[in-house]
Amino acid sequence: MSERELWGKLLPLIEKNSRMGVKELAVMLDVSETDIANAMTRMEEEGIICGYHTMIDWSKTDVEEVSALIEVRVTPQRGQGFDSIAERIYKYPEVTSVYLMSGGFDLMVILEGKTLQEVASFVSMKLSAMDSILSTATHFILKKYKDHGTILTKKYEDTREQVSP
Repeated sequence: MSERELWGKLLPLIEKNSRMGVKELAVMLDVSETDIANAMTRMEEEGIICGYHTMIDWSKTDVEEVSALIEVRVTPQRGQGFDSIAERIYKYPEVTSVYLMSGGFDLMVILEGKTLQEVASFVSMKLSAMDSILSTATHFILKKYKDHGTILTKKYEDTREQVSP
């Protein structure tokens, strides 16, 4: 199997579960552990694998957190397009994601704060104050049902025994 073929089979597996070990992946893909380890290292070096994350359902903890999606309309920078303004935005620690998108807005900014006021303050004091920002629309996430392919809510299952007359 070529290196690129291995990558094509390996990436979907670790994207779904980054805790899978080299040994388990090698068995699943019928290749050596060395091949898996080398492929992982090379993909990390090339920036294909950008990090490893744990999915947490914060609503089941005592941690108070507010997530918001902020649509942003910007004036692109000459010679740099949207890249320089996106970089300025993603450098803020409360910003978790920034996407260039099509439609009525140019960027989608996802951020997390402790309170609604903290998010509002970020939008008014930091984001809207940037000279390239034309307008924003803020949407607060009320409940997450599925995130990064993982279902966070469980359907109610009736566990009562059926009694027949």
